Amino acid sequence: MSKNEATAYIGTYTKVESQGIYRLVIDKTTGEIKENKLAGKMDNPTYLKISDDEKFVYSVAKDGDKGGVAAFSVEEDGSLTFIGQDVQTGNPPCYVDASHDGSIVVSANYHLGTIVSYPTENGVLKPSVSTIQHTGKSVHERQEKPHAHFAGFTPDQNYVITCDLGTDKVTTYSATAGKLEKVTELDVKPGSGPRNLVFHPNAKYVYIMTELTSEVIFAEYDKSTGALNVIQTIASLPKGFDKENKGSAIHISPDGRFLYVSNRGQDAIVSFAVAENGTLTLAATTPVEGVGPRDFDLDFTGEILVATNENSNNVTVFGVNKETGALTLLQKDVKVPEPVCIKFVK
Repeated sequence: MSKNEATAYIGTYTKVESQGIYRLVIDKTTGEIKENKLAGKMDNPTYLKISDDEKFVYSVAKDGDKGGVAAFSVEEDGSLTFIGQDVQTGNPPCYVDASHDGSIVVSANYHLGTIVSYPTENGVLKPSVSTIQHTGKSVHERQEKPHAHFAGFTPDQNYVITCDLGTDKVTTYSATAGKLEKVTELDVKPGSGPRNLVFHPNAKYVYIMTELTSEVIFAEYDKSTGALNVIQTIASLPKGFDKENKGSAIHISPDGRFLYVSNRGQDAIVSFAVAENGTLTLAATTPVEGVGPRDFDLDFTGEILVATNENSNNVTVFGVNKETGALTLLQKDVKVPEPVCIKFVK
């Protein structure tokens, strides 16, 4: 692959037209799509994780009335070969992550309110070693029970941090050999609905996106205890915005200077400038030229940003000004059916 090209995999819903996981090859200068094709078949692979060595892709999996996680090997041509799955009766999870060494995969299940961890061997999922059942509720009508939405490893790999949209809690678990044990918990503002989080490249700052209030919470991470200490909460919507909106994805530029979030309802990518002390200042709001930007990602050079617009069956390609963080539209009518998640390869 040319250094002027970027490759990404897109996870989808398969309710109407999609057949699984798609692969895009993108010209980073023009946004032109060099390749757009099905890479691997799977029912509702709505979220993906590419292993650090890029030999495997893990996806959310649906198999009849069962749900869980599937594993694929990445072939030389970029296609994906199914190598196994672990599914149980019930709804599939909504988020998947893997440790840096690929030895442990974790998932978060919105419907069941559970966090599950799996050891792996040569990329293949082994039977789960931990299933954590969240409990509780909060004040919003959608917070009638736990809704685990995120489970990801900390940069030091010592902990797994989870966001529960239903209970307004961000919980840290130790993760020894994949066995999860709760060590600390952060209660965020009632009714906010923490959905996803991202670490700053310095591994000390954490940014949490809330779905129900469309805010970003900035916290500092204590690597000795796994605890988070909230420093700032900032809105991603303008004052007076009165349409329904769901805060969605959150990502940070490779150099840590700019933070981006997506809003479904406003249908925009919102960018923030990151100060040296980690605090945020709203920088710009850029329409995605589509409906329902469920996710987006920046390539590993930080030169392009691609948004997946679930409700308009398209992805949008933006060029990124690495000095200002500004987004410039490159392509807006790239068809991908029911796109949900996008992950770039290096």
